[in-house]
Amino acid sequence: MRTIHSRKRTATLGAAVTAVLALALTACGGDGGGTKSAGPADNAAKSAASAGASQQSGSDGSSDTATTGGSTDKVTSSTGTSKSGAARTGTTTGGDTSDSYAYKHPCKSEDLSVRVYAREGSATQQVIEVNNTGANACGLSYFPRVSLGSASAQDHSGDVIPLVPGGLGGAPAYPVKPKTAAIAVIDLNPSGAEGALTWINELNVLADGDHMPNAEQLNFPLGPDVKVLDPKLGLYSGTIADAVSSMKQADSKS
Repeated sequence: MRTIHSRKRTATLGAAVTAVLALALTACGGDGGGTKSAGPADNAAKSAASAGASQQSGSDGSSDTATTGGSTDKVTSSTGTSKSGAARTGTTTGGDTSDSYAYKHPCKSEDLSVRVYAREGSATQQVIEVNNTGANACGLSYFPRVSLGSASAQDHSGDVIPLVPGGLGGAPAYPVKPKTAAIAVIDLNPSGAEGALTWINELNVLADGDHMPNAEQLNFPLGPDVKVLDPKLGLYSGTIADAVSSMKQADSKS
C-alpha cells in the first residue's frame, strides 16, 4: 500500500511541474501565432518618432521662416522697371562684409533691389532706397544718377537733372553691407514755388552712375499732379534723416 501511495504523490508532483512550465511558456510565447505584441520598447520608439515630427514642424505647428529688415517709415513704394525687363535676384549666403572689400568691388545690378517711395510728412520729397541683397559688401557711387522726365518721351535729352552736393572727396565708394540699404532723398520742388514743370511723371534711377551702363537704369512712375522745379538730390546715407540733411546741401550740377 505504501508503494502505491508513493507513486500517486510522484504523479501528482509531475502534473504540477508540467502545469507551471505550461504557464511559463504561455507568458513568453506571445499570441501563439509567432508574432510579438508591442512592448515598452516599441511604445518608446513610437513616442520618440512623434516628438521628432513635432520638433520638425515647430512647437506651434508652423515651419521656420526667414525675415528681413526694412524701412520703418510708412510708405507707398513703387517698383522700378528696367528697359531690358530682366528679373534680378541676389543671394544671401555669408561673404566678405568689410568696407575695404566694398571699395574694390562695385555693386552689381543683380545683387541690388531698388525702390522709390514718397517720404512721409513731405509733399515733394522722394526716397531712393538701394538694398544690397548679395552675399558680400559692395561699393556704390556717392549718389545715384537721377533724371526726371516723361515716360512717353522718345528723346530724353530734355530731362531735368537735380543738383547734388559739391566738394566731394574721401573714400573711393559708398560701402553697402549685405542686407542693408543705401538711402538718398530727392526734393522735386524744394521751394514749393509756383511755375513748376507739370509734364514730368517719371523718375529715372541708375544706382551707380560710375560703374553701371545706362541699360541698367530703372524707371519709376511718379503719379499725376507732380510738380518739379529746381530739384535737389543728396548723397547716399544710412538713414532717411541723414539723406535729407545731405539733400539740403545740394548746390552743384551732377
